[in-house]
Amino acid sequence: MSESQYTYHPGRRVFAAEFNDGTHTYSESDEDRSPNFQLLPTGVRANRVLVMGTITEVEDVASDPDTEFLRARLVGPTGTFLVYAGQYQPEAASVLRDLETPSYMAVSGKIRTYEPESEDGEDDDDTTIVSIRPDDFLVEVDADRRDMWIRETAAQTLDRIEGSDSENPLVAKAIDQYGTQPAEYTSCVIDALESLEVE
Repeated sequence: MSESQYTYHPGRRVFAAEFNDGTHTYSESDEDRSPNFQLLPTGVRANRVLVMGTITEVEDVASDPDTEFLRARLVGPTGTFLVYAGQYQPEAASVLRDLETPSYMAVSGKIRTYEPESEDGEDDDDTTIVSIRPDDFLVEVDADRRDMWIRETAAQTLDRIEGSDSENPLVAKAIDQYGTQPAEYTSCVIDALESLEVE
């Protein structure tokens, strides 16, 4: 195994609007257990994310009645994150199972994407769902901590936008992949910061 397989990638702070638009994932190696990355539209990669918001709903979406697969909706200032936990995330599933909603929560985990089937049973090529599988923690936080996350995420998003250079291969790939410019996500930062003023 290569050394990169043991490299820990810290959770990147990202708003839901950008996270949900980041539908392209890839691996830099064909080796087993090689990390997968999400290409964010601001031109950086993410293996894990750290997000905070309000969990408004938790439901069991398992197709098998003998198993449990929980889906939580975590609402932030620019949209909703989907968080899934099942048998491979037992601690997170336990937290979600007992959670009283609504609750402010912090979630750190890996990015997953999938294409839902259309009514005819075929993959829907136009739709890719992006979600989080908690692998580090899923814990309750207070409003002050959530607000701090919004400010930190706003600052980091602006840093990514201001540092985006089309000569950077990842930035160029993001522009080509999504057909958007990193600067378009400035509006997400504004919306997020304005949400702090109206509460």
